[in-house]
Amino acid sequence: MTTGGDRLKLAERVLRLEAEGILGLLPRLDARFLKAVDLLHDCRGRVIVTGMGKSGLVGRKLAATLASTGTPAYFLHPAEGVHGDVGMVARDDVVLAISNSGETDELLAILPQLKRLGVRLILLTGTPGSTLAKQSDVVLDASVAEEACPMNLAPTSSTTAALALGDALAMVLLDLRGLSPEDYAALHPRGALGWRALFRVADLMHTGEAVPRVGEDAPMAEVIREMTDKRLGVTTVVDAAGRLVGICTDGDLRRVHLSDAPILSLRARECMTRAPKLIGREELAAKALQVMESFAITSLVIVDEAHRPLGIIHLHDILRAKIV
Repeated sequence: MTTGGDRLKLAERVLRLEAEGILGLLPRLDARFLKAVDLLHDCRGRVIVTGMGKSGLVGRKLAATLASTGTPAYFLHPAEGVHGDVGMVARDDVVLAISNSGETDELLAILPQLKRLGVRLILLTGTPGSTLAKQSDVVLDASVAEEACPMNLAPTSSTTAALALGDALAMVLLDLRGLSPEDYAALHPRGALGWRALFRVADLMHTGEAVPRVGEDAPMAEVIREMTDKRLGVTTVVDAAGRLVGICTDGDLRRVHLSDAPILSLRARECMTRAPKLIGREELAAKALQVMESFAITSLVIVDEAHRPLGIIHLHDILRAKIV
C-alpha cells in the first residue's frame, strides 16, 4: 500500500510531465502555426473542431473558446459525422481536427467528404507522419515525450498539450480580431465576465454633491461631519482653487485619535493622506477593484483636467454591481 508521501510524489510527477509537455511546444511555434492562424482568421465560414474520445473533449472546449472570443466555431462529433452530421460542413469552413495518433478511424471516415467540399484541414496531432497528417493542409505537432499516466497509456500530457496549443491559437486570433472588452461582454451577456467588462468607473462613481469635499484648513469637526453626511468613509481635501491635495479616511481619524494631539484641535491638512490613489473615469470598474485590493483601500478618487475632485468610487459600489 502506498504512503501519503508516495502519492504526493506521483502527483508531482504528473504535474511536472504535463508542464514539460506544454513547454516542449515552444520550439515548434513556427511558420506552420502562423499558417494555421491565417487559415482560421481568413475563414469566411465557421471553424469546425472535431476529435474522438479525450481529443473530442479537448475539441469541445476549444470550439467554445473560439466562439466566445470572436471566431465562429462549433464542434462536430466525427462518429455522428459519418451518420449525416458532416452535412453541417460548408465549403467556406475550416476544419480543425485533433487526433494524437493521427489514425482515428472516425476522422478518416469523414475525410473524403471534407476533401470533396474542398475545405482546408488543420490537424493538431502527436504524430506528424500519420495518415491524417498527410492529408492535412497544416500539421501542428503537439507530441509529448511521455504521458503522465504511470502506465504511459491514458491521455494526460498529450491532451494537456493539445488544449494549451489550441488556446494559443484562440488567443492569437482574439488579438488579430481586435476583440475589445465590450465585444467580449456582448458574447457573455449573462456571465460575470461580461459584467466585469461592461462597467466602467464612470458608471458607478459618486458625482456632484455626493462627493465629500472640505478645504485644507477645515477644522476636524467639519471633516467628520462631511464624512458622516456623505457616508463613504472618506472625504476629499481641496486647496483654495478646488484642487485635490489629499483625503481624510476613517483610518486617518483612528490614527490621529491614537496620537497625543486632540483631534478636534487639528485641521484637515494635518490629518489627511497626501497623494491619494486616483483612477480615470474611463477605466474598467474591475481595474478599480484591482487597485483597491492591491493597496488595501476602499475608495478611489477621480479628478478632472484641473485636478479637481470629479467623483469617488467605493468598494461597495463595485460589489453592488456584481463585478466579483
